[in-house]
Amino acid sequence: MNIHGHTIAITGAGQGLGRTMAVELAKKGARLAIIDLNPEPMQETQRLISALGGEARLYECNVADEESVVATFNAINEDFGGIHGLINNAGILRDGLFVKSKNDEITTMSLANWQMVIDVNLTGVFLCGREAASHMVRNKEPGCLINISSISRAGNVGQTNYSAAKAGVAAMAVTWAKELARYNIRANAIAPGFISTEMTSGMRPETLEMICSGIPASRMGTPEEIAHAVVFLLENEYVSGRVIEVDGALRI
Repeated sequence: MNIHGHTIAITGAGQGLGRTMAVELAKKGARLAIIDLNPEPMQETQRLISALGGEARLYECNVADEESVVATFNAINEDFGGIHGLINNAGILRDGLFVKSKNDEITTMSLANWQMVIDVNLTGVFLCGREAASHMVRNKEPGCLINISSISRAGNVGQTNYSAAKAGVAAMAVTWAKELARYNIRANAIAPGFISTEMTSGMRPETLEMICSGIPASRMGTPEEIAHAVVFLLENEYVSGRVIEVDGALRI
């Protein structure tokens, strides 16, 4: 895909990885549909893109709500005259041990914390992918879907909910690639390792040092490095059904 002039939708684009992806794609001439729940962060993303001379429109959407997702992608298709790419980036964390015993008292991961993560990180990806692909097929235009997974998809302590969701979105990308190839639509996933974002910047230095000591590359990744992987997957039209690991050789 020639990114220039094509419409790319990004969920969770108000901050962090999503914002960086949007800015990097704007530099390549993409037209951006910025999707998030919070208006103010989205406006800052839009400001950064406008400063580059790019085009971005904002869509307030709860990705876990089917009605909201359907309305949002209908609006994007109408506003831009089509959808050529989707980056399923929106996600939340509700970490906790599956079962824990302390002083003979048992605590467990709550159903609420399980369900919130599954709703946003898995069902949200399903809904957004379905709607984006539907418009691509209807418009008879090639496209590309990219799901943001994680190295936690292999299983990580304290992340039963998150690991399950991230394994699911990786598997969905492979499935979609097989099903949608007949329509000239590709699907892939990216599995980041530890990436330096607003969330990690608030960690204690000793905690960050401990994390980096376990990474063969001896450092955390940057949002720009994830954005570069996004650009590669959008541009290379023979890569489909793959999970690209961007993790500095770390394996959980």
